[in-house]
Amino acid sequence: MGPRVQLPPEIQLAQRLAGNEQVTRDRAVRKLRKYIVARTQRAEGGFTHDELLKVWKGLFYCMWMQDKPLLQEELGRTISQLIHAFQTTEAQHLFLQTFWQTMNREWMGIDRLRLDKFYMLMRMVLHESLKALKTRGWDERQSEQLLELLMTEILHPDSQAPSGVKSHFIEIFLEELTKVGAHELTADQNLRLIGPFCTVAARTQDSLVLHTVTRGIFEAIVEQAPLAIEDLMNELEEEEEEDGDTPSREPPEGCPVAGPATPLPPPGTSGPAIDA
Repeated sequence: MGPRVQLPPEIQLAQRLAGNEQVTRDRAVRKLRKYIVARTQRAEGGFTHDELLKVWKGLFYCMWMQDKPLLQEELGRTISQLIHAFQTTEAQHLFLQTFWQTMNREWMGIDRLRLDKFYMLMRMVLHESLKALKTRGWDERQSEQLLELLMTEILHPDSQAPSGVKSHFIEIFLEELTKVGAHELTADQNLRLIGPFCTVAARTQDSLVLHTVTRGIFEAIVEQAPLAIEDLMNELEEEEEEDGDTPSREPPEGCPVAGPATPLPPPGTSGPAIDA
């Protein structure tokens, strides 16, 4: 009998994350966080795309196996906050990319009774993504990178995202952005963060996406924060006066605007074995 093959750490962790016993799963989540910190601190560290897909498969079934509502919320928060264990922006973005790819891949297999906890997980991951951006001062380049990632994996015509994932993402984006940054985002930053939705609305041929963007982004801004539009225009005018002859800046085509003086309110309230 030959020597026993040692599985890579990611596969070992994924198998434990999807284990039958809650004690085993909880221990695996704690160990995973320590492993992420240790590995991404090394100069030659970091994860590959395939490694993080394996990790997310384990985390997906870790959530799948948790049936108690209060423990689901606690687990969802713990999983979503793993993003802060990654020591570089690039590693965080790869973690997010593989999360959304995992949701897209597994979505059609989620039964009706489990949908709510995965809706919750998507909301929590988006929230922590925006918090990570906030800790970096809403850096313009990193904001653009995050938005490009989200649009590519969820709303791009070539993405594999099912309608349920697309709709829920659009419905919660403004609400989570408001929770994280409503009182500090400038007019320009607000425009930058909703700009990609304007592009999607202008180009999409998917009537569901167009309807959901219109309702979840544009109507939420116009109807629930009418004074914010005036505030934003006043802010832009003041900035242009300070800059002298700076040309007037226009928002993305067809895009309503919202400013910081009146905070943007949230829209209406609307396991298997792990392959080696």
